[in-house]
Amino acid sequence: MDASRLPNFDDLPQVEGMPQGCAWGIFDRDEKKDLLGTLNLLTPSVIAEACKEARDGISISLNWPLNGNKIPMGRIPPTHKAMKLSDSGFSKGVGWDDELTFNTQASSQWDSLVHWQHQKSGLAYNGIEVTQEGLSAASTDANQMPTLDHWHAAGGLVARGVLIDVKAWYEAKAAAEGKTGDEAVFHPLDEHRITAEQIETIAKDEGVEFRPGDVLIIRTGMTEVLENPQPADVAKFPNRRLAGMHGTIESAKWLWNRHFAAVAGDAIAFEALMPIREDGSIVLHPWLLSMFVQSTKPGKMIPGSAGTL
Repeated sequence: MDASRLPNFDDLPQVEGMPQGCAWGIFDRDEKKDLLGTLNLLTPSVIAEACKEARDGISISLNWPLNGNKIPMGRIPPTHKAMKLSDSGFSKGVGWDDELTFNTQASSQWDSLVHWQHQKSGLAYNGIEVTQEGLSAASTDANQMPTLDHWHAAGGLVARGVLIDVKAWYEAKAAAEGKTGDEAVFHPLDEHRITAEQIETIAKDEGVEFRPGDVLIIRTGMTEVLENPQPADVAKFPNRRLAGMHGTIESAKWLWNRHFAAVAGDAIAFEALMPIREDGSIVLHPWLLSMFVQSTKPGKMIPGSAGTL
């Protein structure tokens, strides 16, 4: 879908029982419920324009190692079993197989549109009721839940990624202002609430222009802490504070009106913790996952300034 044809947040058609800003039905076609959300903004023309920006021919993986996190988060740690082919009974030749067991939330991952429902209604994106039976469908064709396998069927995620390195920008600004000590450091386990205005400022300072279909990537420095936690870092964890985007309706409006295809970051959650609650619900999580847009956390972000990937 051409982003120019989309209504602004405040003009989205009202969905009965849902707050303003719910995009259910916007991407439906031929009386068929959409399962991709804002990934529909990744049209062939948008992808082709993104590919034109490749300059140096260097590819950088944003995947984080499955065992990158050194601080237990309550989900099972990954296990890796290496096996000789001769021991597995598969072959008498010389070679190896391996088996992995892991929770998809234990490292970098995309949250599917069923990961977190709109809490009051219990419905996932596009008003879909998620069931164990539906999630256990034997094939993508039989699966009518808005899950990640539909991304594969649509060609995967190919987009223009825009990096907003909040940590680098904050610390460079603090140094220029002569700040020292804790004031000069952007720590991802402090409750920095990153506003849309700050993101716009960083983008302007770095000469970055947002375009419809972009994947917004925010770096806070969290993966570096999780990979090599120091005593001072560990002491901060019980406070349950986390840098991230400010969880307000204004943030949700800005994300929609900018028409990002998806948002991503290197933190445990995209929004700041502890969450700001309005009407008894977490603000950004339901909007990003049950109302209109995909998100991911945490991924291995690139240290440096803002730019396009």
